[in-house]
Amino acid sequence: MNRTQLKRSSILRMALTGSETMNPDGETFILRAVRIGAVVALYWFVSITMVFLNSYLLDNRELDAPLFITFYQCLVTVGLCWLMQLLSKVCPGLIDFPSVKFDLKTSREVLPLSIVFISMITFNNLCLKHVGVAFYTVGRSLSTVFNVLLSYIILKQTTSLQAIMCCGVILGGFWLGVDQEGMTGNLSWTGVFFGVLASACVSLNAIFTKKVMPAVEGNIWKLSYYNNINACVLFLPLILLFGELGSLASFSRSSDLKFWGMMTLGGVFGFAIGYVTGLQIKFTSPLTHNVSGTAKACAQTVIAVVYNSSSKSLLWWTSNMMVLVGSSAYTWVKSLEMKKTPQRVSPDSAKEKLLPEEKGNLGI
Repeated sequence: MNRTQLKRSSILRMALTGSETMNPDGETFILRAVRIGAVVALYWFVSITMVFLNSYLLDNRELDAPLFITFYQCLVTVGLCWLMQLLSKVCPGLIDFPSVKFDLKTSREVLPLSIVFISMITFNNLCLKHVGVAFYTVGRSLSTVFNVLLSYIILKQTTSLQAIMCCGVILGGFWLGVDQEGMTGNLSWTGVFFGVLASACVSLNAIFTKKVMPAVEGNIWKLSYYNNINACVLFLPLILLFGELGSLASFSRSSDLKFWGMMTLGGVFGFAIGYVTGLQIKFTSPLTHNVSGTAKACAQTVIAVVYNSSSKSLLWWTSNMMVLVGSSAYTWVKSLEMKKTPQRVSPDSAKEKLLPEEKGNLGI
C-alpha cells in the first residue's frame, strides 16, 4: 500500500516539476497539455461560433441573399490575406504568412477548383439556412460516403471492407435522422438536398485541391487567396442571375453598422477556421483533429437543441450518434491502413485534405 502511494506521489511530482516528462524542446508535460487544451478550445470556439453566426446571418428574413453573404465573406478573406501578408513583413518574427501576389496564370490554373469551391460553400450555406444548426451535422454527413464513391470513380482507388462498413453506419444515421426530423414536422427537403450536394462538393473539393496544389507551390494560404479571389469574381454574375440585387436594394438595414459588423465578423471567423485547424493539427495530429471535430459537432448539436428549447426523440439522438461514431470509426480505420502502408506525404498533406473541408463546412 505504501509503495503504491509513493509511486503515485512520485508520478505526480514528476508531472508538476517536469522531471522526466520533458520533450526534446524542453517543454514539460503540464505545459504541453495546457497548450494542447488551449488550442483545442480555441478551435471549438471559432468553429461553433462561426456556424451559429452564419446561421444568424442566413436566417435574416429581411435579406434573402445567401449568395451575397457568401460573396462578402470571401471578400473579407481576400482582405485578411493582404493584411496578414503586410503584418508578416512588419512583424516577421511574430506572424508567418507567405507573400501573395496575384498572377493571372496561377488564377486560371486554380479556376476549376474555385468552381467546385463556390458550389461547396454555397450549398453548405443553403443547407444551414434551411435545416438549422441542430440538424446540420446529419444534413451534411455524407461527405465521407462521397469521398469513398468519388475516389473510386475519379481516382480508381478502392476502399477496405471495414471503411465501407463505417460508411454504412453513416448512411443509416443519415436516413434515420431524416426520418426522425420528418416526424417532428421540421424537415426541409430543400435543406437535405443542398446538404447532399454540399457533401458531394466537399469530396470533389478535396480531390481538386490535390491536383492544383503544385500551382500554388503546395501552400494552403496561397490556395485560399486565389480561391477566394476567383470566388469573388464568379459570385458576381450569380448574384445578378438569381436576382439578389433587388433584395439588397430593398434591404432596410443596408446602412446599419451592426449588420455589416456581423457580416465582417462572419468573414473573419471563416478565415480564422483555416488557421485554428492548422494549429490543432500541428499541436496534435490529423487523427486527433478529426476526433476533436466529431466531438465538437456533438457539442454543437446539443447547444443548438438547448438554445432553441427543442425536444428530440431518442431515435433522433441515435441518428446523430450513428453519424458521429461512423465518421470517427472511418477516420480510425483509415489511419490504421495508412500505418500499414506508409505513404510519402509531407505534414502539409494532411492540411491539404482537412483545411478545404473546414472551409467548406464553415467549422464542421
